[in-house]
Order: sequence, then structure tokens, then C-alpha cells
Amino acid sequence: MRIPILKLHNYLLISIQTEIDDQTAIKFQEDLLAKIHKTGAIGVVIDLTSVDIIDSFIAKVLGDVVSMSDLMGARVVLTGIQPAVAMTLIDLGIHLQNVPTALDLEQGLVKLHQELGG
Repeated sequence: MRIPILKLHNYLLISIQTEIDDQTAIKFQEDLLAKIHKTGAIGVVIDLTSVDIIDSFIAKVLGDVVSMSDLMGARVVLTGIQPAVAMTLIDLGIHLQNVPTALDLEQGLVKLHQELGG
């Protein structure tokens, strides 16, 4: 299964609508980085509203995606983080202190625009 990545102006929007397995997570990482490179996107919103729980591998991939996107010049905003996901990330030592968050996709777009000086 592939996670759809939508382009809106200079931003990429991703809404993860299902629990993801390791293979899907790796493919998502590859697809997102390729899309940033191809489109020159300067911002990414990853909506996790539908994700109730993540395991250690998916948590690591998520942290890596944020870092890799930043290295490629794209700022990431995470939206819709559920309590169990937040606890898992912290328990695993994946501290995303410098990553802006928002309650939902709409607020995430506003936050991204603010982060990028718009």
C-alpha cells in the first residue's frame, strides 16, 4: 500500500488514513523524499489523526522523515498526534522538540505558513 502525497502550491500534504506496516513506512519515506526533490516543496504537513498507535520502527521512520525532509529544505509540521502516539515517541526517545505541531490539517497549513515566514 502506498500513502498518497498531495501537492498544494509549494507544500506537500500527507494524511495517513490507516495503520502502517514497516514496508509501507519505508516506501513512504522514499516517496516523500523523492517528491520533495522533484517538486522543490518547502513545506510538508503530515496528518496522523487516523493513527492510533505506532511501534518503535514506525516511530523511528517518522523521526527520520522529519530530519531528512529538513535536510532537503522542507519544513515539516505534524498534525493530529494521538495521545498513545505521543507517549510512544517520547518513550522511545524520539523527541521532536523543534517540529511544529497542530491539532488538524487546516491548522497545520496555517502553522506551516507561519513557520516559513508567510
